[in-house]
Amino acid sequence: MVSQMRREIGEQPEALQRTLDALLPQREEVRRLAEGRGRVLFVARGSSDNAAIYGRYLLEAWAGVNAGLAAPSIATHYRTRLDLSDALVVAVSQSGRTAEIVESQAWARECGATTVAVTNDGDSPLATGADLALVTQAGPEIAVPATKSYLGQLAAMAVVGTALAPEPTALDAELARSPEVVARLVDTPVPDAALELLDAAEDLVVSGRGLMLGTALETALKLEETCLQPVRGYSYADLRHGPISVVDTDVVALLLAAPDGPMTGPMTELADDLRGRGARVVGLGGDPAFAAAVDVAVPGPDLSEPLAPLGAIVPSQLLVEAFARRLGLDPDNPRGLSKVTQTDPDSGPQG
Repeated sequence: MVSQMRREIGEQPEALQRTLDALLPQREEVRRLAEGRGRVLFVARGSSDNAAIYGRYLLEAWAGVNAGLAAPSIATHYRTRLDLSDALVVAVSQSGRTAEIVESQAWARECGATTVAVTNDGDSPLATGADLALVTQAGPEIAVPATKSYLGQLAAMAVVGTALAPEPTALDAELARSPEVVARLVDTPVPDAALELLDAAEDLVVSGRGLMLGTALETALKLEETCLQPVRGYSYADLRHGPISVVDTDVVALLLAAPDGPMTGPMTELADDLRGRGARVVGLGGDPAFAAAVDVAVPGPDLSEPLAPLGAIVPSQLLVEAFARRLGLDPDNPRGLSKVTQTDPDSGPQG
């Protein structure tokens, strides 16, 4: 029986195409809102936060724009008044009804920011309360784990990142073929050997670097949520600075790399290092040298590093869905989770 999560993974090529068609024409409006602003701040939680991490790296590494992640609690609990007159604030929520994010966006406007909402619901409070709404076109998502809605958020990050780049259309040819790349990945089976290694792990570590960090953290989150596995998600640097000392034969590491760019070589070196310490390594994406350095290679996208996260998330989702079924779990309804959650008991609907 095919899970709802697997069906929704399969809907992603069309959802991505619809989202790009809807959002790319809004790049000029994003540029207008950012005019005279020196930085971009992202406000998000959960999976949306991982999409925002991609947005941050894309803005800084590709567009050359100062960017960062804002803490919603500064607005909702500390209620600090900040000068955001130099900021464009991008608030990200799949439902657009996350009370904490809606409140943070309103706070940002009161502090002088211009605001962009990224949501899958154009009628949501987040969308109607922003200066500009980038409404993803994922369509209804039934399974609890975010798949096509998350990819829609990544597409919105690509729109923001390219809009503010010196040459906004420089990646358009790759963006145009990204739905085709996603379609190929949707049809690529998950290697049984990768599932066997995950199943045998006593400790599971997930790591990525740079533009792939958000994908790595989203993969770790989905493994925890959907497969009920204790997973440690690390940036490359955080793993190197301390935790790597406890890596041994009980550890299985899932490493994610782009097919090119300055981070692929270091991720290959990390794979060699981890295997030298006795760990077994599953590698997703990367180049041929990276694939040769890991125990099991999972094919990734044929997209350059700035856009690789749009494709790399697909084999990650397929791996998580297949692993959940291998464990006898229902990937559509992870234990203790619902499609709408809340950060604080009294904070109202989140998602």
